[in-house]
Amino acid sequence: MAKKGVTAGRSQMNEIRHQNHYWKGYADYTLEVFGDTLKKRKGWKNDLTGLDAIHYYLVEKHHWLPSVVRAMSLEDLRFALTEEMHGWTLPKDALEPEDM
Repeated sequence: MAKKGVTAGRSQMNEIRHQNHYWKGYADYTLEVFGDTLKKRKGWKNDLTGLDAIHYYLVEKHHWLPSVVRAMSLEDLRFALTEEMHGWTLPKDALEPEDM
């Protein structure tokens, strides 16, 4: 993922804010794409993708209630999937052209 450069005219504080939100959005995006990977790994026949697939996986694996899993923040979901996501990279169809 190509990091966006400093924008002329943006204050240092606003640049920090921009970068923070940019990378948080990127992390959220990769989490959703990982949900698609989970579906493929598990060979599920359901139509769940993205975050729904992640929720389903955690319910199945840990026997947590769906309401508990759905209430988790995206940051907590990433933490819960640390082992599963280790070494995983975005598939080519999820990358931007400049990232290939």
